[in-house]
Amino acid sequence: MAGTDDSMDDDPLFVLTAALLTPAQFPAVLGDDYPQACAALGLEPYDRGYGLVMGQDRVGARWTVVVDDVSLVAVAIASWDCGIAYDLSPGERTVVRALPGWPLALSVRAPGLPAPHDPGPEPGPGSEEDPGSRPVDGSGSGSGNEDSSWRPLTPPDTDGWGPARRRLGADEIALQWAMWRERLAGAVAAAPGTEDSGPESSGPSHQGVRRVLKELHSYVETAPPLGRVRSSFAPGEARTLRADGPGWSFVARTDDMAFVLLDEEPGEILPVGRGAELPALLTALDRMAVRPA
Repeated sequence: MAGTDDSMDDDPLFVLTAALLTPAQFPAVLGDDYPQACAALGLEPYDRGYGLVMGQDRVGARWTVVVDDVSLVAVAIASWDCGIAYDLSPGERTVVRALPGWPLALSVRAPGLPAPHDPGPEPGPGSEEDPGSRPVDGSGSGSGNEDSSWRPLTPPDTDGWGPARRRLGADEIALQWAMWRERLAGAVAAAPGTEDSGPESSGPSHQGVRRVLKELHSYVETAPPLGRVRSSFAPGEARTLRADGPGWSFVARTDDMAFVLLDEEPGEILPVGRGAELPALLTALDRMAVRPA
């Protein structure tokens, strides 16, 4: 996936990977919704979103270049996913900010360069001054944080159970739905009373699941922060739903069941029986969810 960007000043960025940061598709490890994910990078949550290009400079330092050409980054990611080489080289005018460090954990490195490391407090690719505190384009956009301290981006801690790891777990279930459904759906049938209990739980008395479903109903009634509920493609005519809230994550298929993960129950995946009420809730959530363009 490596490419070289020779368009940003005199210091090329050797591109390792990229990610989208949009209301409908953002690294959930960074936050429960799009504004939270943007805040983790010190960015304004503009509706059009951003592309995140992560790589190393010529001395091996980690950099994340934020660009406003979302389509270019989306094409690159789609090409890489299909095994097609794509030289991702954003134009200088598309660069919003150059941030030291990486916001996501990467296990790759550019060949022929020193091991990835955080850069020192000096100008980086695409910037004539401290890129960690001022926007590259000089427009005054971004976080507005003029703190002179040097704070490279670092990935959220996922070693222990917590919000970041919980959201990653929900993403994994959404990505590998068939495998997780087969593994966990039996718990619904095994729980007494779940077949007729509606969507209240994998066990009807589970207070955590009841709380999540109540909050999801509130999302339908009053729109939550942008990106808090997201809808993506699924086989057939179904949709995959992902939602998050304080202390919980939710993943479901509109034609099937759902799963809940809670901060207070480390590592537990709670299946939610389809019942009589869940289909209507999923339909309502899908209507108000943001979708990839």
